[in-house]
Amino acid sequence: MIALVLGGTRFMGIHLVNELISAGYDITIATRGTTPDPFGDKVTRLVADRNNQGSLRSAFDGKSYDITIDNLAYCSNDVRFLLDVLNTKKYVMTSTASVYAPNFHENMRETEVDTKTLHLKWCNADDFPYDEVKRQAENALFQAYPNQVSAAVRFPYIFGADDYTKRLYFYVEHIVQQRAMNIDNMQARLSFINSCEAGKFLAHIAMGSGAGYINASSNGTISLEEIVSYTEKRAGVKAVIEDGGEVGPFNGVPSFSLDTSVAVKTGCQFMDINSWVYPLIDHWIGTIGA
Repeated sequence: MIALVLGGTRFMGIHLVNELISAGYDITIATRGTTPDPFGDKVTRLVADRNNQGSLRSAFDGKSYDITIDNLAYCSNDVRFLLDVLNTKKYVMTSTASVYAPNFHENMRETEVDTKTLHLKWCNADDFPYDEVKRQAENALFQAYPNQVSAAVRFPYIFGADDYTKRLYFYVEHIVQQRAMNIDNMQARLSFINSCEAGKFLAHIAMGSGAGYINASSNGTISLEEIVSYTEKRAGVKAVIEDGGEVGPFNGVPSFSLDTSVAVKTGCQFMDINSWVYPLIDHWIGTIGA
């Protein structure tokens, strides 16, 4: 079985590729050739510009894949540039819970945003806000390529020790270093997933029969108040929270969670959010303290 991964050189992409390696797939990772990866001779590498259809055509001409996992599709044109030139039996796109914006609430279900019926706009990443361009990426996938076996995995915030976004890390770092923060939603209950779990779930969907839109999230939610309180206790310091502090990355985000019953029906079980968030905070405290 032959797999193609776009966006496999960092974060959840590394966990995804490792899962495919363990499953015995013949793997190609397509990158711009600028980021090293840890896979050695276990993968084949192609250099391609994800935003240039000519580059994609040259890279994939004459090739075919059993599964393709695309962590880099940001907008509808990204989907079109790739799927117009790619021959793959199944295509899995990393999507986001942001497609539900602005109507966030607890237990959001896939059917609440049906991107098979929304108005399709061909757009680039900077044409609309993030939530809209990601909806348009899904619109393109399901409307312009209805015969392509495909899935869009809707993740909440993704975090792990390998996280490059530093959004959750922001709170831990500011508390430990006694730097002032402005937080306007301490009580909001948020949904996360671990980067390792996210990578494994992408592989699970790609190798299995799951298709359509699929929510994926750790079980349960956690509030910033709980995160701040735990970090204070573990670090032995008091958080500095004031109006003039640096604005928190999650400011303005309301409580939300994802219904994952569709994912569970594919045979997947998710971790409880508390089982990995608190150990991750401990890891970061140790790193910052060092």
